[in-house]
Amino acid sequence: MEYKRGRYSWLLRPFLVLFDLLIINLLAFYSFNFNEEHLHFFSSAFFNNKHLLYIIYSIIFWILSTAFINFYHVYRYTSALNIITLLIKQFLIFSILVYAFIGVFRSVNIQAFVTINYLFSAFAIIGFVKLLSYYLLKAYRLRLKGNLRRVVIIGDTNGAKELKTIFTNKKELGYNLLARFSNNKSPEITGSISDSFLFLEANSGIDEIYCAMDELTENQVNDFVKYANNHHCNIKFIPETKKLFTKRLKTDFYSYLPVLSIQQVALNQDFNKLVKRVFDVVFSLFIIVFILSWVSVILFILIKLESKGPLFYKHKRNGINYKVFTCYKFRSLRTVKEVKGTYVKENDNRLTKIGKFLRKTSIDELPQFLNVILGDMSVVGPRPHMLSYTEDYSKKIDKYNFIFRHHVKPGITGLAQIKGYRGEIKSDEDIINRIKFDNFYIENWSLLLDIKIIIQTILNIFKGQKQAY
Repeated sequence: MEYKRGRYSWLLRPFLVLFDLLIINLLAFYSFNFNEEHLHFFSSAFFNNKHLLYIIYSIIFWILSTAFINFYHVYRYTSALNIITLLIKQFLIFSILVYAFIGVFRSVNIQAFVTINYLFSAFAIIGFVKLLSYYLLKAYRLRLKGNLRRVVIIGDTNGAKELKTIFTNKKELGYNLLARFSNNKSPEITGSISDSFLFLEANSGIDEIYCAMDELTENQVNDFVKYANNHHCNIKFIPETKKLFTKRLKTDFYSYLPVLSIQQVALNQDFNKLVKRVFDVVFSLFIIVFILSWVSVILFILIKLESKGPLFYKHKRNGINYKVFTCYKFRSLRTVKEVKGTYVKENDNRLTKIGKFLRKTSIDELPQFLNVILGDMSVVGPRPHMLSYTEDYSKKIDKYNFIFRHHVKPGITGLAQIKGYRGEIKSDEDIINRIKFDNFYIENWSLLLDIKIIIQTILNIFKGQKQAY
């Protein structure tokens, strides 16, 4: 029988949200004396309903405040102490919101004792149900073997061994360890790292893959990230040391063991992805229709007059989650074959005369707006590297930071490019600074930042800055 992932557990969070909203509004109905004569501030009958205004207010600000502190982000490895801490935070925030409502609208004719009693009663019920569901799920996993996560550990480092012990000894967490893989031979090891890919393909429904980074090559990490992306499972990383990590990767603690996962940054949130995608499509269509359409005709003639070959130069690049895609440019070289690991240099003898002009003005990048329409690229983002360079650069940069960069779509231009880190990589400092600016962009993305980068890119082109990429 085919394994079905997470059958009903996804319903728990929406249920708790609806239950909490029901409790705070039902208790408000029985606790508060809404005085309609104080609502004359609003002439509309809609606002003169004695409870409707508070219901709307409480729903909006409950959802906003809980989202702000991740009130409903409780996982199987979350401790009861963390849940109690969340309850205290939400109690304090919501208490301020309730008193703000009373102070601004002056629509509640009650004593302070009644408000305090309402807040404590509401959170006593909410806290009880939240903790009850937490412990019932633990008992369900431990006694009935339900709500289990099927996991695989890759590696035999100290961290991997400690994680295996946690999964084995703490059955109430609900982790079903299917196998461990490592190139170190041991009775507890299922097979080598290369065997793990055969195992993953043969066993559907893997929920999580835990990778000991210190034991894996960059290519192996790339392959695991691709598998997780294609099969919609989570991938997490086990560091060997308990050093302090930046916010580029999310750190969770399984007991006292830090486990890293790729951070769900603002750029990858559903609403922001929609905003960025709409902007990308609209902007790219404008460029394609009003610029690329007639520029392509002129360049077709000029490029053909100087050298034989196609109008477009196609090359393979790593995109989001290391996905390989075909990137398009106007051909600026006499050759159409990409030389492995070789950037075009400033005075490269392969460059045509028209090619030098195209690169100086960045016009050769215009066909990449087709890549944006196809969904492989974004207008703004980290520039995509050659496949061979992806492996080489990762050896010079912390693996966690390099993986983070590949968790978003590459861009036609980016923050690193407008800061001068583009084109040929002449030293380790060039690639390190490029990754630094790319990660800063991912962590601090906004639509305004995209527009600023686009404007600065245009200004740089007019200033005559060369782009040798």
